[in-house]
Amino acid sequence: MSLMGKTAAGRERIAPPDAAAAGLAASRLCELMELAAARLMRPRLHPGESSVAVIMNLRYVASPAGSRGLVRVSASHHSIAGRLHHFIVNAFDERGLIAVSEQTRAVVSGRRLEAIARRRAGRVSMLLEV
Repeated sequence: MSLMGKTAAGRERIAPPDAAAAGLAASRLCELMELAAARLMRPRLHPGESSVAVIMNLRYVASPAGSRGLVRVSASHHSIAGRLHHFIVNAFDERGLIAVSEQTRAVVSGRRLEAIARRRAGRVSMLLEV
């Protein structure tokens, strides 16, 4: 089944109650944009497969300040290169376009991902103690 020309959408209220929560609102916007692309890919996946975002380039085109917080996103499939799928996701508030995301999602096998995680669990972490 081809994804070309297909779209997926989502909407959610993500208004921050104060300036301190603005970072949380930005992360919720990223999450909503990623979810739209993942939903668009779902019918293409085989049993036991999933998709993960490997690249996400988010660009704000308008300030969401002053909005009531209801955000709507629309994802469209752009191209495929092997197991990599490229998407364009637009986010809108009641005034219009506020952000554009270019995403690349990879098709992954659940079994393979679990095996890699188990293998790495036995290794010393490469994170530095601070």
